[in-house]
Amino acid sequence: MQVLRPITVNDFAALKEIAIESGHGFTSLPVDDGQLQEKIDRAQNSFTKNVNKPIDESYLFVLEDSDTGKVIGTTAIEAAVGLSVPLYHYHLGKTVHHSPTLNVYNTVDILSMCNDYTGCSEICTLFLREDSRKGLTGRFLSRSRFLFMAQHSERFADTVIAEMRGVSDDQGHSPFWQWLQEHFFSIEFPQADHLVGLGDKVFISELMPKYPIYVNLLSKNAQAVIGHVHDKTKPALKLLEKEGFEHRGYVDLFDAGPTVEAKLGNIRSIRDSQVCPITIGELEHINEQSSDTLAICNQGVSDFRATFTKHAHYNQAKHTLVISQEVADALHLNQGDAARFFRL
Repeated sequence: MQVLRPITVNDFAALKEIAIESGHGFTSLPVDDGQLQEKIDRAQNSFTKNVNKPIDESYLFVLEDSDTGKVIGTTAIEAAVGLSVPLYHYHLGKTVHHSPTLNVYNTVDILSMCNDYTGCSEICTLFLREDSRKGLTGRFLSRSRFLFMAQHSERFADTVIAEMRGVSDDQGHSPFWQWLQEHFFSIEFPQADHLVGLGDKVFISELMPKYPIYVNLLSKNAQAVIGHVHDKTKPALKLLEKEGFEHRGYVDLFDAGPTVEAKLGNIRSIRDSQVCPITIGELEHINEQSSDTLAICNQGVSDFRATFTKHAHYNQAKHTLVISQEVADALHLNQGDAARFFRL
């Protein structure tokens, strides 16, 4: 069984392995011992804080194979971004050049640097190890965050964003960055990416162009990748789009990957989830009746647990969720406790 839980200090080695495996473009897990330890410490503090509004909390989860004890993935939620360290984006907009005298009317795309998502919640750090990318595991790892957000909505902002990895080659080079580098920077994309992962964003305000960039002045290769995702990120984007996330023209400063957004209450998994008491047992009934896979979580914060299983059945007439003893143990649930769930 695979169980999602808050990260602990004992997960440092696994987190570092995942940081190494994630490769270029995955800035939320830099290969830096100090930064990784800081992420674990910050997450542990966030899970134990008593809050009723989002401030600077960071909720980092790991997905563990309960049979082997191996950590096979990560996923996280930032409660409110851009409050302590500025969050920069480019916004793709338009400007009009019009001369009635010459009878000329041109609409031109422009990129303007902004901080429009300051204070929003962000889902991030989604990574599943390659040998576990099968079945419903990836879908659960992505959508499991919404169980936590639905259960503890007071901890999050009304708008939720996700920054999607942009187009880059096998060496981590981005066509969009190559144009920026040629005209404004003297460092390679992996180095800039690494600095952002370490939280060093001062160079952005120092070196980034201060005025809107006319898109038609960029190289053709740079123009072609604006708002597009890396091939490996396409499944994640498709899943978020099904949840109701939309791209509204905001892109990453370095690889021009899209940032998508949704209102917390409009996210499909949050809207469709429900809470009810559990009943433990009746395995034969479960096996006969259950055709759906359910994603289920307890109502805890620091003791949060979530999993997905077919060994569960929602009895609509009694408004009760019937689960096996194994599932109850994995979720730290007892007879009569309440659980939240949705169909995966």
